[in-house]
This record gives sequence, C-alpha cells and structure tokens, in this order.
Amino acid sequence: MAFVLLTGATRGIGRAAAIELAREGAEVALVGRDSERVKAVALQARAAGGGAQVHEHVADLTLMADVRRLAAEVRERYRHIDVLANNAGALFASRRDTSEGFEQTFALNHLAPFLLTNLLRDRLAGGRVVVTASDAHKSGRLDLDDLQSQKSYAAMRVYGTSKLCNILFTRELAKRAPELHANCFHPGVVRTGFGKNDNGIWKVLTTLGGPFFRSPQRGARSLVWLSLSEQAGALTGEYIEDEKVQEPSAQAQDETLAEGLWEQSAQLVGLAAETPA
Repeated sequence: MAFVLLTGATRGIGRAAAIELAREGAEVALVGRDSERVKAVALQARAAGGGAQVHEHVADLTLMADVRRLAAEVRERYRHIDVLANNAGALFASRRDTSEGFEQTFALNHLAPFLLTNLLRDRLAGGRVVVTASDAHKSGRLDLDDLQSQKSYAAMRVYGTSKLCNILFTRELAKRAPELHANCFHPGVVRTGFGKNDNGIWKVLTTLGGPFFRSPQRGARSLVWLSLSEQAGALTGEYIEDEKVQEPSAQAQDETLAEGLWEQSAQLVGLAAETPA
C-alpha cells in the first residue's frame, strides 16, 4: 500500500485525511509543529484500523531551516515516498516576517511546499504530489516584484495569492517533473482552525461561520482521492474540486507567471533554478 507524507496533519483537513488514509491501509508519516498534537493524531490514525504504520515528525514549516531538517529526516528514514501531501497552511490577520525574513503566509503556504517537494523529488519518482489549494486563489493577485506583500497587506488577499501560488507551483511542477503526478485541490470552506492564528475579525468570522462550513472529513475527501485512487493516478497538473477536474482562474493558468514564480522561489530558498522540460 502507499506511503504518504502528510504536512499540516494535526488539525482540520489534515487530521481527517490522516485518519482516513490510515483507515484505507496507507502507511502515513504525519508532520505538525506541535509534538503533542502530532502524537494525538497518530494515536487516532493507528486506531482507525488499517494496520499500516503511522510515523510522527515535528517541524515548523514557516521556517525553511525546519523544512530542510524535515527533508533530511525523511530522506534518512524512508527510501521512497508514494505521495507527498503538502497540506499545511494558514491565514494570518497581520503581516509578520519570520526569523528568516520571509512574510509568514508566503513562507508557510508556498515556500515550504516548494522547498520540501524539491528536496524530496528523487524520493518521489513515479509518485504523487498533492497540494491543498483553494478557490480563494481567484481573489489573489500575484506581483512578482512584491512576493513578500511589502507594498500592502490585506489578509484575505494575501492568503488568496498564496493559494494562487499553490496552483502555479503545481502546474509548473507537472511540467518540470514529468516523472511525478502533481495535482492540487480546493477542499471547500471547511470547519478547521483556519483563520484562528491571530485574534481579530478573521477569528470572529471563522468562528461564527463554522456551522455553515463543510466538515473536515468532507474537505479531506479530495486529498485522499488524489493520494490513493487509481483514477487520480492518471492526472497531473490539474486543479480538482469535489473529485472533478476544474479550470482555475486565468492568472492560475499563466505559464510565464508560473515560470517566474518558480525561478524567484528557487532563488529565495537557495535552490538552483532549472530550465523547464
């Protein structure tokens, strides 16, 4: 059965996906930034009844040093990864830089999956990369001259832009790494810890709107489908909603923008830029 490395595994969609993947019999390696939460979800995944191993990893993916440490740990422990599910992400109400000098939304939602995927690419040969994107990408506006949102910061716009980056990254990865099957998906608006990283209006709105949102289990369905289903195994470079291929925004299909984002991201995290295949 498949081996799945899942980031953002301790809340919402990630937690639900971890349990369902384990129930389906997949061997899963869970990544979260809080060791106690990782341990708790691992126990729930083991109890789901699939019988495969459940592994635990702790990393703060807002920090590229932690991404590199996680990649080294994973490379040492596992010879092959069938599925890398880049699920970790968040919305932050105010602009803050990480200790490494990156705007935290951009760092966590885009740079971390970009770097982790590239560092594990040889371990993924023939496998799948699944990225949790969002319909919020339609409200994003990617400016290659202002990737760090220094000119202005509006939480929902910056979040939407990071999700636009997820789709552009997925499409460019599919082009540059034909040995992989790279796809992303919109989970719907889900009841999770999303938007609760800061006090303020976004925490209030996500709390009040909770009863009207999808369950984490429903939100995780496309992640599990992209990870394990035979049908999804034939897809690459696609944007999925409710287990169906959908067309993202025009900006999300801009090949020049995707190439520019890749090249600048590689430079920011210290990877050698490649020429597209």
